[in-house]
Amino acid sequence: MNILKLAWKNIIHNPLSLLLNLLLLTLGIGLINFILLLDNQLKDKFDKNLAGIDLVIGAKGSPLQLILSSMYHIDAPTGNISVKEARPFLREGHPLIKRSVPLSMGDSYKGYRIIGTDYSILDLYSAEISEGKRWSDTYEVTAGADVAKKLNLKIGSKFKSSHGFSDDEDLEHEEGTFVIVGILAPTSSVVDQLLLCSTKSVWDVHKHQGEEHVAQDTVPAPVFDMSRSSLLSFGEEDITSVLIQYVNKTNFQALSMPRNINENTDLQAASPAYEINRLYDMMGTGTKALQLLAILIAIVSAISIFVSLINSLRQRKYELSLLRVLGGKPISLFALIILEGVIMAILGFILGMLFSHIAMTLLGDSLSDKYNYDFRAWEVHGKELYLFLVSIALGFFAAFIPAILAYGTDIHKNLSQG
Repeated sequence: MNILKLAWKNIIHNPLSLLLNLLLLTLGIGLINFILLLDNQLKDKFDKNLAGIDLVIGAKGSPLQLILSSMYHIDAPTGNISVKEARPFLREGHPLIKRSVPLSMGDSYKGYRIIGTDYSILDLYSAEISEGKRWSDTYEVTAGADVAKKLNLKIGSKFKSSHGFSDDEDLEHEEGTFVIVGILAPTSSVVDQLLLCSTKSVWDVHKHQGEEHVAQDTVPAPVFDMSRSSLLSFGEEDITSVLIQYVNKTNFQALSMPRNINENTDLQAASPAYEINRLYDMMGTGTKALQLLAILIAIVSAISIFVSLINSLRQRKYELSLLRVLGGKPISLFALIILEGVIMAILGFILGMLFSHIAMTLLGDSLSDKYNYDFRAWEVHGKELYLFLVSIALGFFAAFIPAILAYGTDIHKNLSQG
């Protein structure tokens, strides 16, 4: 006899029971895989965007908020700091600092952040020009690869910025027209989502808001160029934060720098590694709760398969006895029931995987719109094989006791009872 064909006929003989079993398995497996997909991509993005940054210096407030706003650009800044306050960390030749990157934030275009900075940010993320050139004059912008693609920005494209990080046209600045002069090659980092310009461009946009006050200022401002020395000459102007890379991460003075800054200045220093690990811990609580729920659903699905197979055995005693009379061995009946459980588990696994990827497609679009990060729905996270084996194990153990009962079928008793 063809055990596989017979097992399939037995499974579809009771469609309502099959539907319930598959629904529970799909929800359990699908939820577990969805969590793995989301968790894997979030950690991948966080890890890639660390970019070797050892310290972030900014205004007092939440250190995690400072990290998220300055490194990942998914939160509002804690405030601004003056160039004068940041000068010790921006000057060249600092014995402890290998690279420092000034950031000025506050404006955006269609939800994508405009960042005032200098060319050191390109070195930080190993970014290269794909088209055009780097920004130099006021209001010149070099766009990241993703933002250029999504907003269809070309060399020569012009736009006005909006105050804040929303795409509300009512918040659009009347003065200051930005122009795209270059587009970066893809880096798979946060810089792909940014519009980069000079710090002077950010300052100018906001000065126009109080132009009447600027007009009363009789002191001529220094001429700005893209050099670091030019930035440092604007001592009273504000920037948002500074990204720091140490010369030597194990140097005692470097390790004590954050504490010294936090205790002895009006600035705040936050360690990305520490804050991101703290974020993982916070995320882990919710993730574990969802995983526990998914595991419970999967266990309930295994119990449901077990009950349906037990009920099926009661209805099929005569049929199983006939199979024995026709030459079927006890081990064949055992294999038949096990196969039924495994087939249902495989179907639940396939449907669960489809369910999780479709859910990721829908949620990924929403997350991408909100945070301007790409969440890939059909990405492989590397744990699919383990999830498949767990599904098979659920089906096997759910069918094991019913299979034992089928193995010990009493032919004479069942045939005499009809």
